[in-house]
Amino acid sequence: MNLKKGKKMRKLLLSMAALPLVVGGLSVSASADGINILDNMKLKGEIRPRYENVDDGDSATANANAYTVRTKLAVTADLLGVDGLSATVGIISVNNFGSHTYNAKDGHNYKDGNKPYAVVLDPQKAMISNAEINYTFDKTTLHAGRGQVNLDNQRFIGTVGWRQLERSYDSVFVANNSIKNLSVLAAWVYGLQGVGNMPYEDDEHNDNPLGEDTYDTNTVLLHAAYTVMPELKVTAYDYMIAGAHDTYGLALTGDIKLDMAKLNYRAEYALQKDSSMEIHDSDGKADASYYNLDLGANVNGILAGVNYEFLSGDGDGAGNDTAFTTPLATGHKFNGWADVFLTTPTGGLKDFNVRLGYTAKGLGKLLAVYHDFTADEDMSDGHGGTTDDLGSEFDIVYTNKIPGVNNLTGIVKYADYSNGDAADYTNDVKKVWVGLDYKFAMK
Repeated sequence: MNLKKGKKMRKLLLSMAALPLVVGGLSVSASADGINILDNMKLKGEIRPRYENVDDGDSATANANAYTVRTKLAVTADLLGVDGLSATVGIISVNNFGSHTYNAKDGHNYKDGNKPYAVVLDPQKAMISNAEINYTFDKTTLHAGRGQVNLDNQRFIGTVGWRQLERSYDSVFVANNSIKNLSVLAAWVYGLQGVGNMPYEDDEHNDNPLGEDTYDTNTVLLHAAYTVMPELKVTAYDYMIAGAHDTYGLALTGDIKLDMAKLNYRAEYALQKDSSMEIHDSDGKADASYYNLDLGANVNGILAGVNYEFLSGDGDGAGNDTAFTTPLATGHKFNGWADVFLTTPTGGLKDFNVRLGYTAKGLGKLLAVYHDFTADEDMSDGHGGTTDDLGSEFDIVYTNKIPGVNNLTGIVKYADYSNGDAADYTNDVKKVWVGLDYKFAMK
């Protein structure tokens, strides 16, 4: 056996262990010694059709149009009659409706002749999204296998659920909340599937940016949150991402109820240092900082907020500093929905943004956001000079339940990025989404 392939197969063993247990139980109703292998099965599903248009502002690149549908199914069942022991298996499939005017970055360039198209990160692909065993006892959960991991606001660890093909994590973790108001989690992540962009990505270890095979990783996640009161929650974390960096951070969040309004805030600071977890002989050198200040308000359904997020740059460019990066984040939630800044610019990023909208029963939710982007360190303007201008962006989204149909939601979303003066950010980018989301569950 090829040694590299054999290693990947061993890495996937924990994820795949749950699959035959569940599938076998669905097809065989027999039990041993009166104990059912599987019991109390529950099915959850989602169907999400979507139209997406991308104009990246490059005259050499055509507009991209993608008509895709995401189908998700997951079955959870009690296992072997043991209290608290369960197994889950799930699949996710993404298909297009015959549209080939986009580049999915999955090894298949959908083109019209030799004319390239703007990137849309949703290939036609099916994958196992869940293959896991969980055991819960005394407010402690033990997990092994493939599943979804979203921590806090997903700024550092998330599934990128906005994309049709979201990320799954192959992991082993223990989570505990036996102490009142305190929750802790410790996880080892050994693989990733779906949306991915690991720092040690190369042809030898990872086939493409969306991972035709599971990404190898050797990452440790430590997370603790303590709720002092509704107005104050303290969260501390250490995310040791193999081959990239260790991220240490502290966040203060809370909700404040006033007579006429509800306020919420976030104050967060993090540092990135050299990676303590190794993989593929990657150096994992880092020296960067981050902070995020946010204040939001809901006044009788009127939504308003202001936010400032700072990701440090590479300093003098001589390798003494590095840009602050978040390779496992749900990046689409931050720094504009046009996804221009999924990767931090070498000069870093300062994002000042304001939001305004409303939410009301029967009327849905409307939210508009304006971003002003600048660099932490001046960058080349491509003409012999330097600049910190990274452009601006206007985003707007409207969501509402579809009348007369249970569990069906519609969404219309628009992102408009206006270019800055920095050399790598001189194209305007416009994106439009129109979609439906239907979720269902049954026993």
